[in-house]
Amino acid sequence: MFLLDTDTCIDVLRGVAAVLEKIEGLSPDDCYVSSITVFELFTGAYLTRHPNREAGKVDRFLGVLSVVFFDRAAAKEAARLRAGLERIGKPIGPYDLLIAAQAISCDYTLVSANVREFGRIEALKLENWRFS
Repeated sequence: MFLLDTDTCIDVLRGVAAVLEKIEGLSPDDCYVSSITVFELFTGAYLTRHPNREAGKVDRFLGVLSVVFFDRAAAKEAARLRAGLERIGKPIGPYDLLIAAQAISCDYTLVSANVREFGRIEALKLENWRFS
């Protein structure tokens, strides 16, 4: 199972060929999005010059995917990850931390081109479809 990071969802919405090719070979049941990603996508849509149009695109895209909600297991994993990364002086952004924690707690592979940040998390299964 795959958890699509925000940048991967944006790649799909923008029609990035490599990402589209990969996702078209999968069932919608194989791909999930985090509730944190939903927040990020709608925030981006509402900050554009055409918020209603862009939010509609996000709604249509998310309509075929299941959303993983941030729960107690993800919260506990996020706290563990944050403490570990801060101890070694390599923290990552707060939303990325929450999304990574969800992927780990659900045993999903996170799909993101942000390998610089997510690569700091040893327990995270990570794929980059943008340059596959």
